[in-house]
Amino acid sequence: MSGIDRLEIKQLRIFQALLRERNVSRVAQQVGLTQQAVSGQLSKLREIFNDRLFLRKSNGLVPTPYAEQLSGKIDQALQGFEQLLEPESFEPELIVGTYVIAATDYAQQVVLPEVIAKMRQQAPNLKIIIQDLDIDNLSDSLTTGKINLVIACPDFVPSNYPCRTLFSEHHICVAAKNSPLANKKLRLHDIAGYPQIIVSPSRPNFRGSIDTWFEEHGLKRNVVISAPCFSIVPLYLEKTEAIAFLPSRALENSNLSILDLSESPLSFDVIVAWHPRSNKDALHNWVVDFL
Repeated sequence: MSGIDRLEIKQLRIFQALLRERNVSRVAQQVGLTQQAVSGQLSKLREIFNDRLFLRKSNGLVPTPYAEQLSGKIDQALQGFEQLLEPESFEPELIVGTYVIAATDYAQQVVLPEVIAKMRQQAPNLKIIIQDLDIDNLSDSLTTGKINLVIACPDFVPSNYPCRTLFSEHHICVAAKNSPLANKKLRLHDIAGYPQIIVSPSRPNFRGSIDTWFEEHGLKRNVVISAPCFSIVPLYLEKTEAIAFLPSRALENSNLSILDLSESPLSFDVIVAWHPRSNKDALHNWVVDFL
């Protein structure tokens, strides 16, 4: 084993203290060791550097010329180790690279426009890729670094990934402006049999999260259209007699009627999630702070 492989940081600390104090007893008190332990570490240092380093005199220790030469190098080495634990300064305007965000259609519509605008303003050289959420391959994409960040509902993200809740959201029942259901007081059984549109972006089918809510009331809803994204549903509603449950924040500026239901489905969270290896990445933390 080479000398550098046997060298420990605590030994360098002891060397510094011996050089400063020139007294084994005082150094032992400072570093929380016995005098015997300090002497043992000094013996190891002498062996590693092949020099006596400190000579015992009546008034304490005297460093050898070689020890004095080592002093500056050891100070520099210890400063380097300390810098490993210091957070790097982060200047967004200097960042050059690519950041990949996978998001649901809803998050792309509601969350990302303002966030991206601010990111572009402060980090103009950062390229941003927005991807549709691929639930089946999400874990692999996060693990391999193909995706840096996910914005979705908790059900879509593996529970072992770190995350933050951005806000809570709720569904609202909507229909076309001229719908015969508009301006009426409605109960759930009044609309269960009405033609309905659901959004199923990853696995096209005729079942959504609202179905469970209907079933808890002993009802089965009549789903007739399955759409791949929220943003297209208002156009379908305007041209058909159907109704739909859409997140409230996705309805801004829409020309739809909000139906007056006596019951409301449970709210749901919108979260941002990432792989644990990004926890100390300065760029990642900067993006999460925006969100």
